[in-house]
Formats: sequence, C-alpha cells, structure tokens
Amino acid sequence: MGNGEEAVDFEPEEDDLMDEDVEGSSPRAAIPKLKSAITGGASKKIKGRGFREETAEAERNARLSAPFDSLDSQGGPGPERSIEGWIVLVTGVNEEAQEDHLHNAFGEFGEIKNLHLNLDRRSGYVKGYALIEYENFEEAERAISEMDGNELLTQTIHVDWAFSKGPFRRRNARRRSPHRSRSPRRRY
Repeated sequence: MGNGEEAVDFEPEEDDLMDEDVEGSSPRAAIPKLKSAITGGASKKIKGRGFREETAEAERNARLSAPFDSLDSQGGPGPERSIEGWIVLVTGVNEEAQEDHLHNAFGEFGEIKNLHLNLDRRSGYVKGYALIEYENFEEAERAISEMDGNELLTQTIHVDWAFSKGPFRRRNARRRSPHRSRSPRRRY
C-alpha cells in the first residue's frame, strides 16, 4: 500500500448506519417532512396546464365566450370593404408592367388611394397581380365592370374584389355534381 494508496474499509461502523438499519425501528415509520426556509412551510403552488384553480379556469372560459369584434357580413355574398377603402384585385398583369401603366388604366374611374404591385425577388419582374384601392364603392365597382377582360400590355387582365363576404361564386364556374367521383377499385 505504498504508492500513495489509501486502504478502504468496507465494514460498516455504528455511525455509518442509516435510520432504516437501526434495530427496533420499523421500515414503515413516518419520516418527518422538512419545512422550507423560503416558503415558511407553506405548500408549493403548482403551475402549468391541468393544475389551474377553478376560479382561473372560470375566468378563462368567460374571456373566450365573450363576443369577438367582427365586421358586419350580413346580406349574403358580395364585396367587403377593407379598413381603409375598397380594394380591387387585378390578375393576369404583364410581368413588365409598371405602376404608371396601372395608374393610367385605372385612374380614369376615380382617385386611386393606393396601388400595390408585387415584384418577384429573384427575377425582379411583376408577379402577375396588383392591388388597387379606391375610396368609394362606386369607383371600384365601375373599374371592375369596365376593366375585367380587357387587355393591358398585350395580356388579358381579370379584375374583381379583393375581399368578399360569405361564399364567393365565380361567374364562369362549372356546375359540379353533388356526388363525388370515385376512384376505380384496385385489382389485386
């Protein structure tokens, strides 16, 4: 045992014995609970899902059942006003179109409040649609009725409302049968 090694004794001594090993004590004896110095012995509050108090749960349900703010959409399908004005969606816009081309074409129907022409980041060309905002409903409606199907820079554009109430039906939509088509059965 030279080389700086220390001998280890594996025989238990009397002071090494734990409370369970002491003779005369029952293995089921109650162990006293320690009180926390921080909380002063108060029970710990459990946080998280599933451990909420009933008052907090009732408060949450009351908040979620309250009426939410919404726009009045009574009257069935039709155009919907945005917060600032009436927005018209123009699709089929030529990729080389400029804002000036759209201002010239749609400016004759009324004052354009805002015109948004999205560009593709990679190519730098127009993505193919534009959003035009009018102050008045009549101006926007006239722009839609007169410009839908017209040509702008050698391409036919389609003009319609950007926002609509309820279910929206297209003018040229084909009638679909109420029964879904089924795939043929597999042959094994």
